[in-house]
Amino acid sequence: MSLTSALNTAQSIFNNTGTQSSVVSNNIANAGNKDYVRRQAMITTSLNGAQVVQISRAQEDPLLRQYLKSNAQDSAQQTLLNGITDIKSVLGGNDYETSPSEYLSAFRDKLGAFAASPNNTIAAQGAVTAAQDLANSLNNASSYVQQARLNADKSIDQQVTTLNSLLSQFETANNAVKLATSSGGDASQALDQRDGLLKQISSIVGVTTTTRANNDMVLYTSDGTTLFETIPRSVTFAATKSYSAGMDGNKVYIDGVALASGAGGTTSGQGSLQALLQVRDDVAPTFQSQLDEIAKGLVSMFSETSTDGTTTLPGLFTWSGGTTPTSGDIIDGIAGSISVSSAVITSAGGDPMKLRDGAINGAAYDQNPDPNKSGGYTAQLDKLNNALGAKMNFNTAAGIDSNVSIMDFASNSIGWLEQYRSDADGAAENTSAALSRSDEAYSNETGVNLDEELTLMLDIEQSYKAATKILNAVDEMLKSLLDIAS
Repeated sequence: MSLTSALNTAQSIFNNTGTQSSVVSNNIANAGNKDYVRRQAMITTSLNGAQVVQISRAQEDPLLRQYLKSNAQDSAQQTLLNGITDIKSVLGGNDYETSPSEYLSAFRDKLGAFAASPNNTIAAQGAVTAAQDLANSLNNASSYVQQARLNADKSIDQQVTTLNSLLSQFETANNAVKLATSSGGDASQALDQRDGLLKQISSIVGVTTTTRANNDMVLYTSDGTTLFETIPRSVTFAATKSYSAGMDGNKVYIDGVALASGAGGTTSGQGSLQALLQVRDDVAPTFQSQLDEIAKGLVSMFSETSTDGTTTLPGLFTWSGGTTPTSGDIIDGIAGSISVSSAVITSAGGDPMKLRDGAINGAAYDQNPDPNKSGGYTAQLDKLNNALGAKMNFNTAAGIDSNVSIMDFASNSIGWLEQYRSDADGAAENTSAALSRSDEAYSNETGVNLDEELTLMLDIEQSYKAATKILNAVDEMLKSLLDIAS
């Protein structure tokens, strides 16, 4: 080997190790960065010696696609579970102790105690108080369900704003990738930024990707709507300031196409947006319908018919409509306005004994045949008690058994919500595990392993030392030649 050849070899080693050291140092510095994909300096050997020809990026597109899918599914499932849990919270703890079902049971017990002592004013007041508690529980549950819908609507608005911002950033990163690729530059950093944005986008709405010339990426939603192609597509939503029962929320539009909501306890939604739409437009309204059916049943069940049989009016329970429901249709919002008639509330100047005798709507509705109103009259109380356990028809749109007693219907409503929550909880555990496995598989292939990088750094150091020895040897030879020449 000539001295010139030896010098060229040493110089080549110094150049290569310098580039390799820079790449490995960058890898080590980003070991904790989840959006960083490991780089590697690719070296080839030619007649000119070994040289770094490119910086390779450990990209794994199939694993990234699997991660995006798992991320979208888990985001939707966790969002749904949180929404159902929020609705459940207004009904108390695991025993649903503040639910209408519990207050209905307490009211039935108080009504039975009053029937056993029909001349006991304290027992009468206890039954009326239990009725007030029941009405209040329906009011509170209805109010909270609508608040839950409003909260979901606000979250949708925030998510749409975030999504539009991410798509705008994605355009910048995608343009940087295209420019670097077309000019033969290193696109690694821009690709990292683009992939990181893609992960965030997938948590909001499910995405699929297509890569075109110059690494140009096109995004579609999981149902095929174009989300990004050269430029971001418009994502629009008009927030609603308040909600009431029966009121529809506005849709989310992507490129003019309405985004569908998720369905089922194991939601079909991809990303948080579809799950939020499911909570707002499916779960909460269905539970509201169940509350309304309970309230409608109470108003109808405890209504009073005049002694001549010509008129029927709300009795113990009334509502803002002031009429006795006669159709099988769901009356939107009746649970929010149901109340106990002031005619039986002592503090309002009423007489709780009217629950026993009737006449809540006046003398024409008096049911007690005894003009002296003796305490032995229990026919009206027995009738009301029996009605609580008798089957009645509920609207099938409420989503649970339609021909059961009001006691069973209220209990089934809790069962429906708990089953929905249980299904969502079980599915959330599965999607979380799937996301964890996808993340691990992707990280193992594309992430930085410190042990490997430090080992590689030692190898680079050894190469550097070898080049130094060559250089020292050449230096000694040149000195010897100069000494001979002198």
